[in-house]
Amino acid sequence: MSLITRTKLSVRFHECDPLQIVWHGNYLKYFEEGREDFGKKYGISYLDVKEKGFSTPVVKSVCEHKLPLKYGDEFEVVSKFINSKAAKIIFEYEIFCRDQLICKGETVQVFTDEKGLVLMNPTFFSSWKEKMGIE
Repeated sequence: MSLITRTKLSVRFHECDPLQIVWHGNYLKYFEEGREDFGKKYGISYLDVKEKGFSTPVVKSVCEHKLPLKYGDEFEVVSKFINSKAAKIIFEYEIFCRDQLICKGETVQVFTDEKGLVLMNPTFFSSWKEKMGIE
């Protein structure tokens, strides 16, 4: 089973350079918007994770740019959860505008607690994956 969200956004003025093209670093922010939407939809938001005593910092991010977004464009961020046996949260992303692929990417997050890096899946995460039919 694939867990996917589709987040509709539009380019705001402050996200653009003087040529009204989205600055490349903002695509990672769009990925984060997708993760936030995913967390709310599937019950594993940053606040849910924090409530369990963990955080999930991004340790890897990749963004392959195909076409630029411009001021005023309406677009969609498709966020897909990629299952892993390791204690990681992996997402793949595609951003589309007018049915054209704008960029694609990936992020990898790990679990940390007050002691540092967590090497085994936290119980709540394993339970969540089981509830979602992933494991």
